Amino acid sequence: MTVTSEQRYGEFVVVRRHEGQDHVAELVLDRPKAMNAVSTDMARSIAAACDALGADRDVRATVLTSSHERAFCVGADLKERNSFTDADLVRQRPTARAAYTGVLELPMPVIAAVHGFALGGGFELALACDVIVADATAVVGLPEVSVGVIPGGGGTQLLPRRVGAARAAELVFSARRVEAAEARELGLVDELVEAGRDREEALALGARIAANSPVGLRAAKKALRLGQGLDLRAGLEVEDAAWRSVAFSGDRAEGVAAFNEKRRPDWPGE
Repeated sequence: MTVTSEQRYGEFVVVRRHEGQDHVAELVLDRPKAMNAVSTDMARSIAAACDALGADRDVRATVLTSSHERAFCVGADLKERNSFTDADLVRQRPTARAAYTGVLELPMPVIAAVHGFALGGGFELALACDVIVADATAVVGLPEVSVGVIPGGGGTQLLPRRVGAARAAELVFSARRVEAAEARELGLVDELVEAGRDREEALALGARIAANSPVGLRAAKKALRLGQGLDLRAGLEVEDAAWRSVAFSGDRAEGVAAFNEKRRPDWPGE
């Protein structure tokens, strides 16, 4: 797949665009010497890249990938953390949170392509995505209580929304690692593919998603996210507000016209 543009954010994060996938962005974790352990600098770069992607109306889908052959991301940089004073840790916390919320709050659909280890904060980055594609080598888990902390990148909130409260409690309290087949069975990942194909399959899914209305995609994601955890009546009000935001859009008019004229839509994106 030919790269048509590349923007680096700091030393450890890259955003790429590919030939033939004009509306798909690849957000690459690129700290291979540390298995993508999230340092302060890397967290800052993830947040900056997400800010730029969120403002880019041309991006209809983002795929979160890793440049490391054996790991998606092993979580927080514990070597760096070991050098922190308590005051350092307090100062660093907003920077760390901004990385995870940056991914979580991206307005377009986001797909994680997971292989190898996705542990702690690494798995939390994947959980912040809308869909997780994992290959057969994937090992996921939230082992934070084994080192005296808790999942602090959204894990205690995002995992129960995926697998239910009791299952999430067992996984968090035991700190156990879950291999690919069981992860798919438990719903920790959404699609399981052959070893080495997670990135390819995730980008292909991103392209299929990006063929749809950008206005519709962003509104649908907003409704899905805001409606989570609400009672049905409140959730339907969220859905109605999202519907009203797209019902009179140029994308809606183009979508209906293209359907009736039996052609592919040319989305205006507004």
